[in-house]
Amino acid sequence: MARSPSPSIFRPKQGVDQSLIEDNKKLVQDINRRGLLRGTLSLGALTMLTGCNVSDTDTMQSFLRTISAFNDKVQEAIFRPNHLAPTYSVDQVAKPPRFNAYYDVEDVKPVDGASWKLELAGLIQDKRPWTAQQIYQLPEQELIVRHICVEGWDYIGQWEGVNLGQFLKRIGADTTAKYVSFKCADDYTETLDMATALHPQTILATKYAHDPITDPFGFPLRLRTATKLGFKNAKWITAMEVTNTFIPTFWSKQGFNWFAGI
Repeated sequence: MARSPSPSIFRPKQGVDQSLIEDNKKLVQDINRRGLLRGTLSLGALTMLTGCNVSDTDTMQSFLRTISAFNDKVQEAIFRPNHLAPTYSVDQVAKPPRFNAYYDVEDVKPVDGASWKLELAGLIQDKRPWTAQQIYQLPEQELIVRHICVEGWDYIGQWEGVNLGQFLKRIGADTTAKYVSFKCADDYTETLDMATALHPQTILATKYAHDPITDPFGFPLRLRTATKLGFKNAKWITAMEVTNTFIPTFWSKQGFNWFAGI
């Protein structure tokens, strides 16, 4: 579970502009959450880097993004494709699930299930779109796993849906490709590494606690992977692409970590 860094990391050193600290606070928090670098990075430490002036916003942003990208690479390298996340009992399931998005629940725009289709693109042999009813007819897998948000909260959820790895094989996807990318009805975008897409606890969820997922939680199709932080679990999915080219995600475009494993 992600923890907030010590408040002391944001105490300004003499000569460091306070506005700069606030501008980069989110990036520092994001990086400092990573266990491999916990306790090794602070704004004060940056002043010891040769030629690095922490009053230079561009320099600092570049440095922090480099460290962030390094952490993503390390996490990807140590990821265990068949290591299972803990599962839980039915009596621990939160009902309903907690809403999370980059906007308020009042701003959710309902999806028309009758006209909805999952569009397919990229390194896939059979690119015919899928309707919700076609997906509902596929064999389902149940997951009772913990949803962990980068903001520090969590809950245990009960999800049912199509195993993503099996679905990729069904449509003739190239599972040696690097990425599976998703587009959503709310303009959210997300990209998974192929190892995570093929993980046995990654599904395209259609139900929560045996009932169809409703609009606030990603109707009619959302991603549910047990090995990633919550924001990786794209909701209201409308398109999926298999590719060897990384497609920037909603959050990676803003400089935040991409791999986000737990």
